[in-house]
Amino acid sequence: MKIKAGIIGGAGYTGGEMLRILVNHPQVEIAFVNSSSNAGNLISDIHTDLFGDTDLKFTDQISQDIDVLFLCVGHGDAKKFLEVNPINEKVKIIDLSQDFRLAQNSQFATRNFVYGLPELNKEKIQTAQNIANPGCFATCIQMGLLPLASRGLLQSEVHINATTGSTGAGQSLSKTSHFSWRNNNLSIYKAFEHQHLGEIGESLTQLQGEVKEALNFIPQRGDFTRGILAAMYIESDLTEEAAYELYESYYASHPFTHVSRKNIDLKQVVNTNKCLIHLEKHGNKLFIISIIDNLLKGASGQAVQNMNLMFGLEETVGLKLKAANF
Repeated sequence: MKIKAGIIGGAGYTGGEMLRILVNHPQVEIAFVNSSSNAGNLISDIHTDLFGDTDLKFTDQISQDIDVLFLCVGHGDAKKFLEVNPINEKVKIIDLSQDFRLAQNSQFATRNFVYGLPELNKEKIQTAQNIANPGCFATCIQMGLLPLASRGLLQSEVHINATTGSTGAGQSLSKTSHFSWRNNNLSIYKAFEHQHLGEIGESLTQLQGEVKEALNFIPQRGDFTRGILAAMYIESDLTEEAAYELYESYYASHPFTHVSRKNIDLKQVVNTNKCLIHLEKHGNKLFIISIIDNLLKGASGQAVQNMNLMFGLEETVGLKLKAANF
């Protein structure tokens, strides 16, 4: 029996990526793709790269005859959707918005949402009924810091500079998403105040206990389409070899996260569900580079990884994707 999946918000970037994965997932049948603004249109009319892969059409209807529901909607809209559309308790929900990520927001009616970072909460995800999928910046940054937190080694300020592609802004047009503004340009936004800091802090505290020192996060808008590169450093007594041994040990059982002793670049992860990490020691500072595809490991790929875990599948099923590379 295949897993019957429904998608809410199938016309956007994360919805499109969800479709690209699930159309080829051997254990999934797509039951419906909801988009009120595109109801009746072929999915391939909106996501033109899917022409020849599916004859599915968007619908404005919602079926309860499914096993899992993906909420690929904007922040604030997932909660509004569930308030208006009660979903049968037997249906598992994976929400890609930020509505249920923080502990104080994880309870909704009778549903409890588990924070869906497999490299942190794999066992909880395997028994969960509802998942709050992590944010893209949050995923990339946490992957670079979790091993240190697991040993209580976040004892000084962490300095983080992370750059994301234009798809991180979503599909709705804004001044900073127009090609003429974004092309050949670079800018900083929400310095020290980005909304993903909350979930990062909760995850690190889960491993280490209280994290007393600041996470100094400077987000940047990059002149490229997809991917996130986070460059971080922290004061550390670890030697470079000891740091590599710690990271390699922590991620040994996690199939999508790889620690590279050679320098890394975004083209190695774009169009994949991978996270790559590289470490260097400079004096008393440990320098950490973490890279992901913001739409896959940072959104839809991780959501499918969570679905695989929830339904007892190998977490790599349907996610052995090829990097763009060039």
